Amino acid sequence: MRDPALIQAGLNLIQQALSIYDSGLRLAVCNARFAEMFDLPAPLTTPGARFEDTVRHLLASGEYGTVDDPEAFVRDRVETALAFQPHYMERTRANGRTISVEGAPLPHGGWVTVYTDITEVKAQEALLRARSEVLSEEVLRRSEELAASNRQLAAANAALEEARRELLEMEARTRTTAEMMPAHIARVDAEGRYTFSNRRLPAVMPGRAAEIHGRHIRNVLGEAAFDRVRPHLEAALAGRQSAFEFTDAVSSRRIRAVFTPDPLEPGVYILSQDVTEETQTRAALQQTRRREMAAQLTSGLAHDFSNLLTIILGMQSKLARTVTDPRAEPLIAATLQAARRGGRLLNRIGDITSQRHWQAEPLSPARLLADLETLATPSLPEGLHLMIRDATTGPVLADPGLLQDALLNLVLNAADACGGAGEIRVAAEEVQDTWLQITVTDTGPGFSETALEHGLDPFFTTKGGEGSGLGLAMVYDTTKLAGGAVRLSNTGTGARVTLRLPLRRAQPLQGGGLVLLVDDSADLRETIRGELTALGHSVVEASSVDEACALVDGLPEIALVLSDIALEGEDTGLDLLERVQGVPVRLMTSLPPDHPLHVRAAAHGPVLRKPFTQDALREVLTAHPRDGAVPRPGQMP
Repeated sequence: MRDPALIQAGLNLIQQALSIYDSGLRLAVCNARFAEMFDLPAPLTTPGARFEDTVRHLLASGEYGTVDDPEAFVRDRVETALAFQPHYMERTRANGRTISVEGAPLPHGGWVTVYTDITEVKAQEALLRARSEVLSEEVLRRSEELAASNRQLAAANAALEEARRELLEMEARTRTTAEMMPAHIARVDAEGRYTFSNRRLPAVMPGRAAEIHGRHIRNVLGEAAFDRVRPHLEAALAGRQSAFEFTDAVSSRRIRAVFTPDPLEPGVYILSQDVTEETQTRAALQQTRRREMAAQLTSGLAHDFSNLLTIILGMQSKLARTVTDPRAEPLIAATLQAARRGGRLLNRIGDITSQRHWQAEPLSPARLLADLETLATPSLPEGLHLMIRDATTGPVLADPGLLQDALLNLVLNAADACGGAGEIRVAAEEVQDTWLQITVTDTGPGFSETALEHGLDPFFTTKGGEGSGLGLAMVYDTTKLAGGAVRLSNTGTGARVTLRLPLRRAQPLQGGGLVLLVDDSADLRETIRGELTALGHSVVEASSVDEACALVDGLPEIALVLSDIALEGEDTGLDLLERVQGVPVRLMTSLPPDHPLHVRAAAHGPVLRKPFTQDALREVLTAHPRDGAVPRPGQMP
């Protein structure tokens, strides 16, 4: 960065007064002539001084003469300054001196103003006008030449002003384009201070400021992030382009950055992007490919070993029937037990290498943990307590089956570690709007140093012959399939396993409210009732239009009616649609789309076609009455 003292010395040599205020109307810099011209005290010529305070001081000193409403005068000056419009004016000061004031806005906000004392010029002009009748012919001729030169200069100034306008317009278009980019584009000088930014840094690295011009990169990013990028910044300042990725500890986002040397002057151009979701997807794909390779390698071996174990089991069983020596019985029993254990191990290997895919669907973490508590509690000793805590803010997209299996595995492992007494805690929370974090802690002895290092490796176990060593490996496999990660650690009172899954928010799960289900088939009502209750609704039933109308009249808490078109008696669901007032009615049918009743029903609103999925049912329950028919699964809408 250039020496500020050197710059200040240069400004002080200018004969005109000069001041520069930033976009917040605070003084950035001024020269000595500015303080002398307006007799300003030191606080008003110090960087950071407020423009409003300077105007008040000049007003109090009589600079503007008599002013009837001082507050309105100050407010008007501040509002004019905030407009950042180019301006030129001449005014006579209270001391009789005449000055010109010329201001121009700066590209990054704020403005620069130049004040020139033109008292002598004005006096010469007045003298020239007073003595014009006695001027010589030569002076008149030269005046005409000067006027012609001035006209040429004015034309040149007009051309320059047009060029300036085009440059400003081009700069505005360039900045708009840069700010529309889904990336942070910036430049820092040789000292690491930002000289340009497209104000997209908060979108890429949440928690950072948008206005960073003039600030040092260390102060903008923070110490932790700056330590990660410093080697690459130094390499770029040395002339070598550097592309890299790192995880921002403040926002938990994965950042990809490219540092490119400035070829014209010392500095570095920076392009940074948020690649969190891309990284999570890449991790999931890598895990899927690893599993495919593992399945290919193990499937043939597992098949051959299964055959060998089958032969061993058969031969040992036959041997047990033919050998009468009592000393052989324990040996045969041990061999059979080992062979059966090998078979179970092969099954576990088959499970971990079989085709498993992360199939995300909307789920409530609170309900998932409640179900986990229901499943795990009966298997725990009386002295061991399971504590559940959910701090999430809404439904997420995740695979409920795989996630529940992983958590159940962790709870049972924790129970084994605790023995017959203690406490297991399962907590779910959201981390930086990026991760769904589920932590399982216990009050057992904790992980050993070896377990912390190898606990996620297949076949590693601390249970001796009782364990397969595949439990935590399957948890690791599950989280990697989702694009997440697992971490083993110890607390002061036991072990902790932390699962981080990509946080994908789902639409709020629809539920609640009393639904009147109308269908002439008791079996169908039972099935559909289960689907409705699974969505969180309470259900009452009817089989005819008259029965349904009576229930609507008697139960004002009914929030919605779901009715088949074909019902008991002569009336249909279309008649129910006309007779029920004030309660939304949704129709369902197995009639083909071209059936007249189906066509009439579709004219009134969405029609649910049988058979349907729970997602299709949820959609029709929340659809607007004029949305139209809901297609079957696989049907093009």
